[in-house]
Amino acid sequence: MITLSLIGRTEELFQNDICQNEEALTNQVSKSRFLVIGGAGSIGQAVTKEIFKRDPKKLHVVDISENNMVELVRDIRSSYGYIEGDFQTFALDIGSIEYDAFIDADGEYDYVLNLSALKHVRSEKDPFTLMRMIDVNIFNTVKTVNQSIAKGVKKYFCVSTDKAANPVNMMGASKRIMEMFLMRKSEEINISTARFANVAFSDGSLLHGFNQRIQKRQPIVAPNDIKRYFVIPKESGELCLMSCMFGENRDIFFPKLSEHLHLITFADIAGKYLNGLGYEPYLCKTENEARELAGTLPELKKWPCLFTSSDTTGEKDFEEFFTENETLDMNRFENLGVVKNESGFDQEKLNYFSDSIAKLKRDKAWSKEDIVKLFHYMIPNFGYKETGKYLDAKM
Repeated sequence: MITLSLIGRTEELFQNDICQNEEALTNQVSKSRFLVIGGAGSIGQAVTKEIFKRDPKKLHVVDISENNMVELVRDIRSSYGYIEGDFQTFALDIGSIEYDAFIDADGEYDYVLNLSALKHVRSEKDPFTLMRMIDVNIFNTVKTVNQSIAKGVKKYFCVSTDKAANPVNMMGASKRIMEMFLMRKSEEINISTARFANVAFSDGSLLHGFNQRIQKRQPIVAPNDIKRYFVIPKESGELCLMSCMFGENRDIFFPKLSEHLHLITFADIAGKYLNGLGYEPYLCKTENEARELAGTLPELKKWPCLFTSSDTTGEKDFEEFFTENETLDMNRFENLGVVKNESGFDQEKLNYFSDSIAKLKRDKAWSKEDIVKLFHYMIPNFGYKETGKYLDAKM
């Protein structure tokens, strides 16, 4: 169970906004049809549950992970039971022919929510995974938007990231470029999105890894100089649904900074996490020391920890939800801010990027430098710095 105290809070971020808009939210959801893409990931599951509990007419969920989908259904049945509407899940890759056939066979939705993404900074270490990140984060988004337009969908929502604001890594930059492509498509369909903080204990995250390390009786490792904003999964689902249902065309929703939402280091969370389990963090100086002590310290109610400064590629000292050049609406909601976008986009740049990526794929040969150069072309102030070090080389 994820507790707010682990991320230094006592209250949920959006409870007042949800309460004030619950009647309108429930009324709209209950008469609508939804497709959730990437619905078995941490954010996708949270969004799916927020929709399900408001009794939609139709809720279809697509995800490539069959196992996570099974757990999603078990979770929903155990927590909420059943609805009268059409609820189905489909273990499909949205880049596949099978998914295209699925959309052609039905595709009748009012809202399409795309939560699929390659989200890890570690995924940009090699050119092959990096190209898949571009496919998933950018071109699968374009593909599913086009399918939504063809099917007459009312609204398309796609999750972005706080790392898209002044990006310093390829993942954040890929989401920023995705936002550029969405601006072009916003002339054909209503689109909204959301940038938000790290989702605490989401699948594959460092905090989720804490659980794995405890179960396997291994050291806890975390950077002590990297600060992040954190939301719990439920809050991520609420933010996405609010943006989808209430966002105007081209709006980007984000959490307002407040006394409840503040930067906290991973090392601080690790300490709170261990204290909650009844352990005292024991600071080690090396990986070898931490590994060796993992066999004996827990019996003394202490846990070996290695807290160090970060020197890996793509890490940003702090996160931000918007840039100084973006127009904000900070008055519509109590704890939700909105970036208001015009429909401006650079057609020549978008076409050049698409054509260049297509050529690299046709040649079946590309380097990371080729892609970094393209990203700099799309984002001239891209703050990417290659250190040659990646998380896979660390404990």
